[in-house]
Amino acid sequence: MLSIVTLGIYSAWAKVRRTKYFYDNTNIHGSSFEYHGNPIAILKGRIIAVVLIGAYNIAFKLSPVIGLLALLLMMGGMPWLIWKSYQFKLYNSSYRGIRFGFRGSAGQSYVKYLLLPILAGITFGLLLPFAHQRSKKYLHEESKFGTTHFSFDAGAGSFYKAYLIAAAVAWLGYAAILVMFGGTLMAMLAGLKHAGAATLINLSLMFFCMYAWTFLIVPLFLTMIQNLIWSHTKLGPHQFHSNLKWSKMAFIMITNLLGIVFTLGLFTPFAQIRALKYRVESVTLHAADSLDNFVADEEAHGSATSEGMSDLLDFDLSL
Repeated sequence: MLSIVTLGIYSAWAKVRRTKYFYDNTNIHGSSFEYHGNPIAILKGRIIAVVLIGAYNIAFKLSPVIGLLALLLMMGGMPWLIWKSYQFKLYNSSYRGIRFGFRGSAGQSYVKYLLLPILAGITFGLLLPFAHQRSKKYLHEESKFGTTHFSFDAGAGSFYKAYLIAAAVAWLGYAAILVMFGGTLMAMLAGLKHAGAATLINLSLMFFCMYAWTFLIVPLFLTMIQNLIWSHTKLGPHQFHSNLKWSKMAFIMITNLLGIVFTLGLFTPFAQIRALKYRVESVTLHAADSLDNFVADEEAHGSATSEGMSDLLDFDLSL
């Protein structure tokens, strides 16, 4: 409400308050996380981000050529923004007084977030699992807690397996739905204007079933990817493990959607907390020794501009 009344100015303070609330209520071994983001710095970044996006939209209205050039410039700058945003978010996060950090270089970010996505598009998605694996490997291996670095040992083959399983389950479901509504599909191909009311109802039901099945595949993919990523991540000698369940994740997502729809959006905060709470509590840290043995280190602060830009583009860069 304050963000609306202040025409978005308060959104920087809202972000800090919301992030601090989640950090304060996330605990490992009896200690919670802390967030140190400066709302003024975030606001400055968002103002610059609004100017950049506004200039991009105006460029397309002036000329398609100018708009295309602006788009290329935006694409060229995005890996740098992602890199600085990682630095900003991790540096402003701490646990037991020790801050996180990100050591990755801008060059690595351009390979992971520009070159590989382009190659994935050129190959019609064949390199998408590989690009996904490399981006996660970059994020996890270049992150650190104090002077202790994270590590990531999941190979590209594991990502291809997750993608293939999700695709296979999805297409098997679609095939079963098409078989169930085969007569309706034939009527659609013959021409809708000659179809009766029953055919139109069945056609609507078929598309609804396809949409519902797609909605069930999303939590399956998210579950496999989270379990894959975090079960192959270490912090020094300490091993993470994720035990997310597809059935429970699907139940949470479906009931969240219904709750948001039937309350005209008022259920949204409850939905966000339910989903995040389950995802976080499904991750376990198996400590190899005492968690008091970490040593603090200093890391570059990162850019509030890139933080604001990533939020405006609805691009989640958080761990």
